[in-house]
Amino acid sequence: MELADGSKAVVDPEVQAYVSSLVTALGGSGSDEDGRYVLGDDALACLRDIKRWLKLYDEKANRLDVARCLAELNLVGGDLLQILAAWPENETDNKIKSRIALACVELLVPLTWPLDKGVEMTVNHHRHIPFLQLAQLGYKRSIVNYDGARILHTVTRVALPSMAVALKDRSTRDENVIRMVLYLLRNITMIAPPPGVQYDGDEIEISRSAIIDAFDYQDILHLLLALCSSMGEDFNTQDVVVMEILFHLIKGVDIETLFMNEKQLDNHKDDELAKLLTQEAGMRRANARTAPTRHSRFGTMLWVKRDDGKMSTVIGQDALLNTARSLDKMDKNKKFKPPTRAPREVKGPMDFDAPEKLSQRASNNLKTFVKDFLDSGFNPLFQNVRKAIDRQAERILEYHPRQFFYLVSWFLEAERVRRQSKKSQKSKKAADKDTDDSFGLVAGVLNQEMFITLNRAMEKDFGDKSWDDLKASMKCFTQILLTVQEMSESKLDEDQEIAENILARIFYEETTHDRVANIIRTFKDQGFGYLDAATELAHVYIRILENYSKQNTDLQVRSRRRVRRKKKAAIDAGEDDADDEIIDGSDNDDAQAERVSRERKFDFKRFSSRFLTQGCIDTFVTLASYYQELKPEQMKRAHRFLYRVAFKMDMSIMLFRVDIIHLLHKIIKGPGGLDPASKTFKEWDQLVRHILRKCVKKIQEHPELIVEMLFSKTTYTANFFQYGYETQTIESKARAAAELEVKPGFEWEQQIGVVVGALLDRNEGHLLECLKSQLSYAEIERRSWEGANKPIQSVETDAGETPLVPADPPKAPSIGNIPPNKPYIQHF
Repeated sequence: MELADGSKAVVDPEVQAYVSSLVTALGGSGSDEDGRYVLGDDALACLRDIKRWLKLYDEKANRLDVARCLAELNLVGGDLLQILAAWPENETDNKIKSRIALACVELLVPLTWPLDKGVEMTVNHHRHIPFLQLAQLGYKRSIVNYDGARILHTVTRVALPSMAVALKDRSTRDENVIRMVLYLLRNITMIAPPPGVQYDGDEIEISRSAIIDAFDYQDILHLLLALCSSMGEDFNTQDVVVMEILFHLIKGVDIETLFMNEKQLDNHKDDELAKLLTQEAGMRRANARTAPTRHSRFGTMLWVKRDDGKMSTVIGQDALLNTARSLDKMDKNKKFKPPTRAPREVKGPMDFDAPEKLSQRASNNLKTFVKDFLDSGFNPLFQNVRKAIDRQAERILEYHPRQFFYLVSWFLEAERVRRQSKKSQKSKKAADKDTDDSFGLVAGVLNQEMFITLNRAMEKDFGDKSWDDLKASMKCFTQILLTVQEMSESKLDEDQEIAENILARIFYEETTHDRVANIIRTFKDQGFGYLDAATELAHVYIRILENYSKQNTDLQVRSRRRVRRKKKAAIDAGEDDADDEIIDGSDNDDAQAERVSRERKFDFKRFSSRFLTQGCIDTFVTLASYYQELKPEQMKRAHRFLYRVAFKMDMSIMLFRVDIIHLLHKIIKGPGGLDPASKTFKEWDQLVRHILRKCVKKIQEHPELIVEMLFSKTTYTANFFQYGYETQTIESKARAAAELEVKPGFEWEQQIGVVVGALLDRNEGHLLECLKSQLSYAEIERRSWEGANKPIQSVETDAGETPLVPADPPKAPSIGNIPPNKPYIQHF
């Protein structure tokens, strides 16, 4: 809309006038009242009118004009926070002020609600969302750092009367009030600077550390503990909102750093500083080799003659050192522009891979909260949320299972780190006298119902290609395995027995083995977070399964295969060797097939061979390509897998590819390789040397391997180069159905008698009557045909005439069509 001066208005002037009048009538501060905020005569009505404008104009009309006007008028910082600060704790029973405070909260919730850039983006959204995102950062800073009063504590006082009511006596209004206060806390933790936008204020005031300190100072963490510990008894529908608050509080926080004491934290910081200084020194040494000197003031251009006779131009004096440096310089000058693709990783409030650094004070507050939560609130909260996810409750949104699995994995790891820190702090005498604590504090996510929910979610996410949800599920599964492994090493017999049962249930299903292998094999470009979670799951799963199979040599697994219904009788008859002959993995005849379950003895060698595909190897090679940025645990993970492939499984041929060999050589020899002083350099050096030695030996045995090093290898190609012969496959013939077989040694008539007797014993005499009727009909038809085709001899034949040679008799037709009017057709 154009104004009188010709400029365009961002917001409709009529809307802006109505909203401005309401904000003005709400109240204000003046010199007469010593700067104190004074409410207007109809302050409560004004607050409710502003709420109606937000609901009817912005929400229903899908516009953001009212929110823009309120941001420009500074409603939050200039009015709402002033009103909440004027409600002292000794006047909690004042109904008028409590209603006004509730009205303020009802306005703060929509004003701080996350702005979702959904599909239905209008011109108003593109115009207002950037401004409102910065305005929400101001709201967060004003609420968290308000000097006059504890705003968040005042907000929680609004919901205390509703929380005091018993669950069965609580009205819908009470539930909405509690939920509204929790949504406001969720919004405050969720607001973050948008990516690519410069925030003018101090980011420390809206950081995670500031939020945690404010929650601790204003007793919000105690409120969350009370809600979590009473979940399922005094509270029910608030579980999802509390879970969201916890997610935005702890996502990205390093657990090992969180549970360090001051001395360990100082040592950790010193180690990080020493590592950075060593890395910087290495970069300076590498740069000093090619850095210009005081005499190298002239340009340099070289011609490098390649193997094909062509000439390439290289610029720079660093190319004069040696041939390798010249070729490396030439490679760096090559420009390749890969096709741009949309990033698959989630960036924003739901991203949990970005690391978060906390201040010392915030770390101590969060550590205390985590310990109390593990002791009292872990099982009630996550059991309630898991039940809601299983029954697909209305309050469960699309991203809630992702947050649930991530929180379970984070707190399970926190419990393990806490136990390790306890053991390190105990003296030897105390350790001898003390017994291990039970794992009952986290038992709520170690039951069969949780495993069913987790397996269902992983299978669904993998099928739907929901990589971010699958990443959270994989993290949860990994931490469950590690927790169960620690349970098996506990001193309590009860924990050992429970761990044994859990591992037996997990490893009993062959579908779980297949899923882990398929996740590794199908990695492509899902992001580093997904790569880290997938490789960690595979590493932990293989290691624990290998140890468990060694301890339990009679481990049985349940395999599910697709079999044809017409061949299912052989399995039902109890034939042990029917599996390999009857199993049909084709998907073309789903209508004629069904899934059956068979138990068989577990073979770890057969299981580990599923990771010998080129896709699985490429996944771990991709992880190793980030060697300059990986932690020692991640480097160890890639090292163990390559060692398993090359030596334990004796399939080093799968690693003989040009890019893999080049990467392994670069990790050790450079340029830009591992630091020789690092912890993992020695292990990688020995591994690379043995792999290269094997590669050279294989090339001497099979010179054609040089050509194959340019390509990925299939199982048959790798087997030929590894062992010198192709894989031998034995084709088995299909066996006849069991109902058509009679034991040998009987005459034909006796065999017929056995079949007739068997049918009569099974009360199937109607089949014999049907067969007799068909045979009778066939006999009549055949006799009629023979009578019609019988030759007639002539009586008028001369004495000297030679008789004609009879021609070949005609072939009898097959009798297969039975007339439909026959009565026995009804029995067939």
